[in-house]
Amino acid sequence: MTLRRTAPAVLLGSVLALTGCTTGGAPAPEDQAAAVLDTARAYQSAAVARDWRRTCELSTARYRAGTVQQCTARKTGSTPAPAPEATADSTATHKPPAYADGSTMRPLPSRTSRPGPDRASTGPVTPQGQPVDVPASGDHPAGYGVLLTYTVTWPTETSTARKALRLVQEEGAWRVDQTEDVHDGDEAMGRPVQDALAGRP
Repeated sequence: MTLRRTAPAVLLGSVLALTGCTTGGAPAPEDQAAAVLDTARAYQSAAVARDWRRTCELSTARYRAGTVQQCTARKTGSTPAPAPEATADSTATHKPPAYADGSTMRPLPSRTSRPGPDRASTGPVTPQGQPVDVPASGDHPAGYGVLLTYTVTWPTETSTARKALRLVQEEGAWRVDQTEDVHDGDEAMGRPVQDALAGRP
């Protein structure tokens, strides 16, 4: 009787297939990868800098839900509110409370007067690896997923933020159609971009 020996590599591939441990989707072609990465980096850098108009320009029409101007106005809250009408009470001068001897109370120190940065400081946005193929999910069409990281320091502690972006072609240009935070659980199966972008609105 002849015994057949199975190569270790075949056994390892079978185990990985059964456990679901894959390396992720197919990478984007070289002629498209650079443009995808450039758009993803530009979008996230603008988001970090709170350049909302730029993020709207780099979003798909579906994702920005309107024109670039409408998207920018929503993100910045720039729609002007009607000015309140002046009343006698609003224009009256109010004196601070006084003690019996005529002296006034000293104002309490403000809790927001402590020195410190107004917002977190961030490092440069850096792509991790190449864009990978991501299937359609919910309202999002199929496209390419990109993993981006950048450091966040607030006020003195530094952490690393991880973002997954879905990019699709629209009118001949790459545009962002989805952004998600990448959590530790998304790393478990070795496909953080696909898992972060799957099944989320």
